[in-house]
Amino acid sequence: MLINHDTRCALDSVVDLLNTAPAIEGREGLAEVADLRAFVERNRVSEIGRLDRHDITAVHAVRGRFTEVFAAPDDATASGMLNAMIAEAGTTPRLTDHDGYDWHVHYFAPGASLSDHLAADCGMALAFLIVAGERERLRRCDAPDCRRAFVDLSRNRSRRYCDSRTCGNRLHVAAYRARRREAGDGADSSAEGQVAGEAAAS
Repeated sequence: MLINHDTRCALDSVVDLLNTAPAIEGREGLAEVADLRAFVERNRVSEIGRLDRHDITAVHAVRGRFTEVFAAPDDATASGMLNAMIAEAGTTPRLTDHDGYDWHVHYFAPGASLSDHLAADCGMALAFLIVAGERERLRRCDAPDCRRAFVDLSRNRSRRYCDSRTCGNRLHVAAYRARRREAGDGADSSAEGQVAGEAAAS
């Protein structure tokens, strides 16, 4: 699947946003204004000025709506949710080449709040996936104790875990151990290491 740099950045931002939810890490990842500022910095969200506690509440609300988009049962439902978010954010498409990047389109209005910025730019990025018939790439990690969000950008849409080196590796090793127990064999650390390496490479 071919997506441009700006859309990829917006998809990364919405995934990061979803994974700050208390249900993911067991605590609120965006509890303080400093957390919002750190989110802005690590995702290189442009044109964001002063942030305050009102922004925390507004961003939490946007996060909840994106969570519903990820869980939507079909394209029509997801599209309706995104249409509402994008319209409410006052989306204003405009060309920009800020900070040395090539020309690309920003969808948030000049002076938009962080919540409207995310609703507009991330909403449009998700809309592009639906238009391309790729909504199924919006996924949650298959590891039963994880459930982090991710966008599967693999060529054959085969990604199952948020990170193959952590969740994928852990699940592969657990399955290997279960098979060994069923076969009545003892644990073999070298074989487990091989399984771990194969999982990390997948």
